[in-house]
Amino acid sequence: MPTKRHTSATYTERIKARHEAGREARHRAPRRALGEWDRAARSIDALEALEAQNTIRAADLLPIRYGRMSQSPWTYYRGAAAVMAADLATRPHSGLDVQLCGDAHILNFGLWATPERHLAFDLRDFDETLPGPFEWDVLRLAASIVVLARADGLPEATAQHAVRAAVDAYRDRMALYAAEGTLEIWYDRIDAEQLVAHFGDTARRQVVAAIEKGTRHRTQHAAFEKLVTETGDGYRIVENPPKLTHFDIPGVMDAVTEVFALYSETLQDDRRHCLEQFEVCDVARQVVGVGSVGMRVHLLLLMGRNGRDPLFLQVKQAGPSVYEAHLGPSRYDNHGARVVHGMRLIQSATDMFVGWTRFRDHDYYVRQFRDMKIIADSARIAPVVADFATACGDALAKSHARSGDPVAISGYIGRSSAFTDAAAEFAEGYADQTEADHAQLLDAIAHGTVTADADA
Repeated sequence: MPTKRHTSATYTERIKARHEAGREARHRAPRRALGEWDRAARSIDALEALEAQNTIRAADLLPIRYGRMSQSPWTYYRGAAAVMAADLATRPHSGLDVQLCGDAHILNFGLWATPERHLAFDLRDFDETLPGPFEWDVLRLAASIVVLARADGLPEATAQHAVRAAVDAYRDRMALYAAEGTLEIWYDRIDAEQLVAHFGDTARRQVVAAIEKGTRHRTQHAAFEKLVTETGDGYRIVENPPKLTHFDIPGVMDAVTEVFALYSETLQDDRRHCLEQFEVCDVARQVVGVGSVGMRVHLLLLMGRNGRDPLFLQVKQAGPSVYEAHLGPSRYDNHGARVVHGMRLIQSATDMFVGWTRFRDHDYYVRQFRDMKIIADSARIAPVVADFATACGDALAKSHARSGDPVAISGYIGRSSAFTDAAAEFAEGYADQTEADHAQLLDAIAHGTVTADADA
C-alpha cells in the first residue's frame, strides 16, 4: 500500500477545517447566549444539590462545611461547584472539549515548585476535573471574579474590568497557541517572573516580597518546624482541632502502611525508588478548604534515612466529579486516578509524588503538602484583581490548549469582544444567583434544617 504524502497544503487545509469547526460551534452555542442567565430555567434546588454530596462525606464534618460556606457569598461559591455544574448543564454548550479543571475560580490559581524546583504559576485544584466544554471553566473563573470583588467591597466597574481582563487574556493567548505547534504548547510554562510582569511597579514589589517569603516558609522543613513535635514515641504531628486531629482507631498505622503500599505502585519507578527512602512516622486527619470539607483528608509525616529530611504527603478522598452527572462517568475506575491524570494533562509540570489508591471503598489521591505552594488570599488579590485575573486567563488558556484544540477554540471565540462581553454579562448574573443561593443556605441554618458550625 503506498504511503500517503502529507504536504504543507494538506496541513493548511486541516487547520482551516479545525478553525471552521470552531466557528460552526457557534450555531450550537451562540456566543451572545453564553451571557444569559435565566433563574427560571434552573433545573435544581441549590440546597438539595449540596446535600446530595453528603452521602460520601464524613458526617461529623458537615457542620464545618456549612459553617464555612455560610460566611459569605464568596465562601459559598467556593463550596458550590456542584450547583454551578448543574446550572451550566442546562444551557447549550460549544462541544469543544478540553480537560476541565472543573473549579477554575480565581483562588484556585497559584505558584508551586515543579520537580525541577522552578516556581510555576498554574491551576492547583483538580477534584472536579473531567473532559468537558472549555467555556464552562471560563465562565466559572469569570463569575468567581465578580463574587470575590463584591465580597471585598470593590466597585462593580473594578469587577467588570477584571473579568474582561481575564477573558481577553484567555482569548489572546489561545490565539497564540492556535499558531503554535503541539510541542511548543506542551513545553510552555508560566513561571514566577511572567506572573510578576503582570503587575505595576508598586504591586510588583509586594508580589515579589510575598513570593520570596513563600519560598522560604512554605517548605517541607518549615512545615515540620510548625506542625511536628518530638515525643518519647518519635515524631508526632501537633493537634490543632478541628484542622488537625489524630485517629482514635486501633491499628491505624497498619492501615496507613497498606494504603501507602498501594499508592506507591502508581508512581514511576524512579519516584517510587526515591519514596522508598522514607518511612511513615505519623498520620493525622485534616480539615481543609471549603468545598473539600467532609471529604476524608489525611496528612502523613515521613522521614528520610538521615533523619533530617521530612516529607509531608496529603492523602485526599476523591469522589465523582460534579460534572459526571451531566457529561457522563469518568473513564477511570478510581476517582483518585481521574484527578491525577487530569492534573497531568492540565499542568505544565506535576508534583513528582502524585498518585492514587483505594481503601475501604473510598478512592484517594496523594500529593505533597506545602511544597513551596504559594496561594494568594482575597485580601491580597483585591487591590490588584485585574492584574491577577489576567494571569489566570493566561494560565487557563495554556491548560486548555494542552488538552483541547486551540485552533477550534480560537475560531469559536473569534477576535471581537463578543465572547468577553458574554462572559462579563454571565458573571454579573451568576454573582446575583450566588448571593440568592447563599441567602437560602443562611435561611436553612436559621430554621434549623441545616446544622452549621459557627466557629468553622
